[in-house]
Amino acid sequence: MRTGIRWLLRIVFLLVFLATAGTFIPRPLIAPVKASSSAATHQILLLAGPIHTDIAIPLDEETRAAFSFLADTDFPLAHPNAEWLVVGWGGRAFYLETPTWAELKPLPVLRALTIDRSVLHVDLAGHITEPQPAVTAFDIGEDQLAQLRNFILDSFDGEAGEIAPIPNAGYGGIDRFFEAEGYFNALVGCNTWTAAALRSAGLRTGLWNPLPQSLRLSASVYN
Repeated sequence: MRTGIRWLLRIVFLLVFLATAGTFIPRPLIAPVKASSSAATHQILLLAGPIHTDIAIPLDEETRAAFSFLADTDFPLAHPNAEWLVVGWGGRAFYLETPTWAELKPLPVLRALTIDRSVLHVDLAGHITEPQPAVTAFDIGEDQLAQLRNFILDSFDGEAGEIAPIPNAGYGGIDRFFEAEGYFNALVGCNTWTAAALRSAGLRTGLWNPLPQSLRLSASVYN
């Protein structure tokens, strides 16, 4: 029994150490050199909850054109009050079956702790008030925003003409779930995907950010 407890404590200590190191060791280690022409003309948002993060990109003409295939899935991409396209990546079972903490079930948790297929959650947002604790804004250039759009597009499973929403999946009347590239587990989860998305836009994050708190801290420190 004591041996088992000691091993458990060692594992917990190791995870805490890795999470701390992953927060304060930047990725990339050396800050990228910004091109003189890459003026910060756009803003993106990191939206953080207790355990999950999303990326919000401005719903301008270029974004609507890049994600035009979503309109073919009855997603209201042209909604007149929409200002942001909000995208998050996560484990299929946990994401689809746990819209609120009150609906938490053992099987989705087990799959999240082991391995699961991934999905993308796509939603719209109107005006987002800043500043607020759950929102972190970053200013980026046109090229960086284009790279971020491409990163998100590449996260969909399949070609644009073949992409369809997962039937009967969504938290409301607007949002949609789609099959995504890659597999999910607790160590390589939603927040590591968000961190990779930020890096695709030329931003720096921590080396490993499994939690929203570590991602927000590292992104704020290094950008």
